[in-house]
Amino acid sequence: MKLRFPGGLKNALTFSYDDGVEQDIELIRLMNERGLKGTFNLNSGLWAAPGFTWPAGQIHRRLSLEAAQALYPASGHEIAAHCLTHASLPELDDAGILRETLQDRLNLEAQFGTLVQGMAYPYGTYDGRTAQLLGSCGIRYCRTVSSTHSFDLPQNWLTLHPTCHHDDPALFDLIDTFLTPHPMGNARLFYIWGHAYEFEANHNFDRFEQLGDRLAGREDIWYATNIDICTYADAFRRLVFSADHARVYNPSARAVWLEENGRTVCAGPGETVRLDA
Repeated sequence: MKLRFPGGLKNALTFSYDDGVEQDIELIRLMNERGLKGTFNLNSGLWAAPGFTWPAGQIHRRLSLEAAQALYPASGHEIAAHCLTHASLPELDDAGILRETLQDRLNLEAQFGTLVQGMAYPYGTYDGRTAQLLGSCGIRYCRTVSSTHSFDLPQNWLTLHPTCHHDDPALFDLIDTFLTPHPMGNARLFYIWGHAYEFEANHNFDRFEQLGDRLAGREDIWYATNIDICTYADAFRRLVFSADHARVYNPSARAVWLEENGRTVCAGPGETVRLDA
């Protein structure tokens, strides 16, 4: 019995970008032109002041709150947390971790009128204590910066390791592998992360155009935000099977697809379906 994504697909693609910077404007344009989906991880305590002008040559340019409110909610992408002040969480005591995480979530939900359930670790730093505390703040997944070069779904969503950074030398080889049909096997998640300001710093926005063009517009890929995939995987884990494994009950409010003995089955919300038909 294997997880399949919506529509019975075996492949999913998602992106994750940090810090809420001006270059997100161009990145979102490129993503939306190609139908790509992703998540933007924001620090609600570090918005640029209204009307502030960055010095010439400054690459890391944070958006003002007003500019962010005009950009992200209408973009079609997920808004997630990145801590109030981009603090390195393992260096803080428990109260500090809780404040950085929960206050960021509270602020973002008020500022953008959305539900914030995801996060990326500032600097990619975390430990077991940090990950455990995030769950008490209502965080359902948190991305690290540790590339796996694989397409496996995470075992622990609070230490969600990406496939690779967008500047990884192996990126296009990984794309080739991901796009190679695999008639058998587990569902695969291609997870790409980075900072949009890096494209300006490295003069390579064309790199995103190239990777996006390679991956976009395919009927065999589910294009989804981080929370879309996390929520779907959770619904799959909640499936209830009969003792003889002949039936499956879906207690969630969304349809879930699975493959059993080469046959793809969809269990609708609240539905019980037979697997041996």
